[in-house]
This record gives sequence, C-alpha cells and structure tokens, in this order.
Amino acid sequence: MKLIVVTTPNFFVEEDKIITALFEEGLDILHLRKPETAAMYSERLLTLIPQQYHKQIVTHEHFYMKEEFGLMGIHLNSRNPKEPDDYFGHVSCSCHSTEEVKQKKEFYDYVFMSPIFDSITKENYPSQYTPEQLREAAKEGIIDKNVMALGGIKLDNLLEVKDFGFGGAAILGDLWGKFDFCKDQDYLGIIKYFKKLKEMAD
Repeated sequence: MKLIVVTTPNFFVEEDKIITALFEEGLDILHLRKPETAAMYSERLLTLIPQQYHKQIVTHEHFYMKEEFGLMGIHLNSRNPKEPDDYFGHVSCSCHSTEEVKQKKEFYDYVFMSPIFDSITKENYPSQYTPEQLREAAKEGIIDKNVMALGGIKLDNLLEVKDFGFGGAAILGDLWGKFDFCKDQDYLGIIKYFKKLKEMAD
C-alpha cells in the first residue's frame, strides 16, 4: 500500500529537511498543499528539496510548477477544480463520498476518499463512512488500488485501511503532530514514527 504525506498548510523552517528525510526513508508521494499562499514560498521549498525527489511530488496549487520543477503532477479540489487547458500528465482529485469516487476515479490517476476516520486537523469533521460501508464499497470495486484513504489516518488504524482495500493512505495531522515547530530541537521523532507507518503499509 502506498504511503502519501500531505504537507501542513503553513511553511516552517525545517520543512525541507524533514521532507527530504521522509523521502530517504521510503516515502512514496508527497502532496504539496499550501492553500492561499504565494507561489514564491512553494518554489523556495522545492528548490531546497533534492531534485531527485521532485518526480514524487504532487502540487495542489500553482500548477505551472509541475513543468517548472519536473513534479509528478497536480491535484484538483474545491479551490482548484479544473486542470489547465494545455495540461498533460498526472492528475489526482479529492472525493467525499463513495458516489463521487465511483463517478470520478476512471478519469484520474488516483483519487483521495475522505474522511475515512474522524479528522485530526479539522474540527467537527467526522468520518462519513462505517466500516461496513467501506467493506461493501471494496466488494463492489469502488475502493481499489486507485483510491487513497484520507482523514484521521494513524498508526492505530493503518492496518484497517489496508484491510479495506485502499491503494494507499494519505497522512497529515497524525504525522506532523509528532513534531513541535516551536520546541523540538531535531526531527528524529517524526522520522522514527514515519518508519513505523512505512513498515505497516508495506
């Protein structure tokens, strides 16, 4: 099962070092999600990440960066719902129901389905699905290797995600919550935790 990490919405000093270390430890894909931030900050972050990992990065904003930095592709959501007219390449998108997944997944390289569990980063954003509904969706072929689980995913429920038949798991709040931007002197804790996630996903 693929392991995807979604960035925090805000930039911080050690971000490029942590992202590089995650790639070194076997991160499959990074989703660069920085809503409502100037392109120059994302560009700067990308210049600090070794070029060899750019082809594993998908951007949610400033789609021109895909070509400029040789990124893996772009991700569509409610803020950016359509790819540019002249765009060619990898496209993924966000879905929030099994019906939406069913309608959209054949048009995209993969889709995010959320929230699978109660969100860690968004308040009052509970899971939309029961385990029974997810198993049924897998049985019907709605959930498959091109559907990535997002929302409330952590070490405790990663095996469950695998069991539901998802092709990957996208981690956000649980992973970044292991690093205190203000207090932590190093980022060994977050890397150690990622290694456990990776072990379980493989």
